[in-house]
Amino acid sequence: MQFIKPDVNIDFIGKRKIAFIVSSVMILISIASLIIHGGPRYGIDFAGGTLIQVKFLNPTAVNDIKTGLATIGLKKSSVQTFGAADNHEYLIRTDKSLMTDQEFSQEVFNALRSSTGNDLEIRRIEMVGPQVGRDLREKALFAMFFSLLFITIYISGRFELKWILSGVMAGALMGAVYALSLFHVSIPFLIGAALIVTLVLFWFLKLKYAMGAIVALIHDVSITVGIFSICGKEFTLPIIAALLTIIGYSLNDTIIVFDRIRENLRKKQKNPLHAIINRSINETLSRTILTSLTTIVVVVSLFVLGGGIIHDFAFAMIVGIVVGTYSSIYVASPILIAWQVRKKQ
Repeated sequence: MQFIKPDVNIDFIGKRKIAFIVSSVMILISIASLIIHGGPRYGIDFAGGTLIQVKFLNPTAVNDIKTGLATIGLKKSSVQTFGAADNHEYLIRTDKSLMTDQEFSQEVFNALRSSTGNDLEIRRIEMVGPQVGRDLREKALFAMFFSLLFITIYISGRFELKWILSGVMAGALMGAVYALSLFHVSIPFLIGAALIVTLVLFWFLKLKYAMGAIVALIHDVSITVGIFSICGKEFTLPIIAALLTIIGYSLNDTIIVFDRIRENLRKKQKNPLHAIINRSINETLSRTILTSLTTIVVVVSLFVLGGGIIHDFAFAMIVGIVVGTYSSIYVASPILIAWQVRKKQ
């Protein structure tokens, strides 16, 4: 299916400086939001605590629910609607890790029925200890960091035939990060520093394709996390799964463009690099748009019809697909031009 005419010639590379400014502004806004909010808003999976989902038969005021919770020592709990308003469902979160046995469930039931005057059903009660939450946070960060490093091995091997060099570098970084983590170094700081070191090594070791891909992936994850922070949404295990999915989706799109750039570099060696890259992006544009549109249709359907449980996951996927498609065109590919500038200096 030819969605776009094969002779289309949009000047993407000519707009790369504007795109870099837009991306920089979005990343700075994301970082500023995280600083203002004191970091990501962790869900119960990462922060620890107790979550209670209740469904009332009739409309119920949030203040009445909080009044009932206060009578059983849960005064500082947060209460929010869950799903459609006419479902009368609410999520109750507290930072206390409580015993979620039948006695506690009955205590919550009696307190809420007394304060609201409505019949209710307790759908679920989940408890995560603070230590478990901390361990899950660290493992989630390690999962994203290690996935990025394994991606660099694949990109460097496929496009630059530097399997051993990239493998040794990635192995050394993974070993260093793991060793330092044993000394209780802050994991977010440690991984952030490791990513900076990785980019510096890419530059000096001339792993230009890997650098372009990793910069694009960091760009996608940073903006998605920033939008979640701006919207006040929680980071839970499903959101980490969404971020890892976004990394895979964006990488796949980037590889298609890189593959065409490599082919055209062989066929049109006399042409300027920026012209070859721009031609390659235009030649893969139809596939990029079709893939993005079909995927967006699925995740929008999940967002609208999937219910509250999967709502945030679908939202993260929507943001990630849009940003990932943008980065494949305006971030990953133009990074290659920086190498041409480097050679001329």
